[in-house]
Amino acid sequence: MTPLKKITKNHRLGFIGLGHLGSPMARRLLAAGFPMVVSNRDPNKTTAFAALGAEVARDPGELATQVDVVLSCVPDGAAVETVYLGPDGVLRNAKPGTLVIEMSTVAPDTSQKLNRVARELRISVVDVAVSGSAPAAEAGTLTLLGGGDRQDFDAAEAIFGAIAKQWFYMGPSGSGVAMKLVVNTLLGTGMQAVAESVALGEALGLPRDLLFDTLAKTAVVSPVQAGKLGSTKRRDYTPQFPIRLMKKDFGLALSAATRVGLSLPAAEAAAAVNAAETANGGEEDFSAVVRWMERQVVAENSVPPAA
Repeated sequence: MTPLKKITKNHRLGFIGLGHLGSPMARRLLAAGFPMVVSNRDPNKTTAFAALGAEVARDPGELATQVDVVLSCVPDGAAVETVYLGPDGVLRNAKPGTLVIEMSTVAPDTSQKLNRVARELRISVVDVAVSGSAPAAEAGTLTLLGGGDRQDFDAAEAIFGAIAKQWFYMGPSGSGVAMKLVVNTLLGTGMQAVAESVALGEALGLPRDLLFDTLAKTAVVSPVQAGKLGSTKRRDYTPQFPIRLMKKDFGLALSAATRVGLSLPAAEAAAAVNAAETANGGEEDFSAVVRWMERQVVAENSVPPAA
């Protein structure tokens, strides 16, 4: 089903979820000239968008009656079901032919369920998972990973071009979020590997600053990891991707692996450390696992504690 052959700036957008990624994406779409209606669970977050020219809806259902395209970026699968399937949700109120671009990181079967229900109402859904941090969202350099009908995905290129550097169609409904779980499994296990390497270096007596600086310049460290080494060297855990969200994504990935009979021993170990550090401050950046590992060095080897 292709409700819109090609989305243009004559089409009215609705954006639900103005959090770490949703807010900068919505701002970029407004700046690109798309007319927009916004809705957020915390209505205080809509004030700034009203000042930028967006209209504000009291709930997702009211928003859905006013737009051609609904975009959403909310915390988890339960929030997705409330936004779309609840009594004041999108699907009970959207007109046939509406296109939904669901950008939350959820289980693939959540995306597939939403797609099935929507199609019965002649509403199209694509899952377009977002890979990238809040600064990438602000700069418009995100990577988007899409699942659903290919024509629906291609129809949204004008939207994607306003918020992302690149976008990839991965396959049928659920494929976009499946790829996001693949990406974040690598992201999380990679950060744990960096944290363990740092801990090993400190335990062996290497000077901390020299250890961080040298490791960041080696060929085995990715650009993202090098950036994290720079911030964690300064003990700066300002959230670009909060550790509580990494914890959630580990849970989704491990659950998906269990359903297909796959063991992910490295991811399981990384998830355990991630969960332990989340308990110390879920709003800090996921790179805080470095601090968790450094604390183990302090405990085992009496290295002077971090300030």
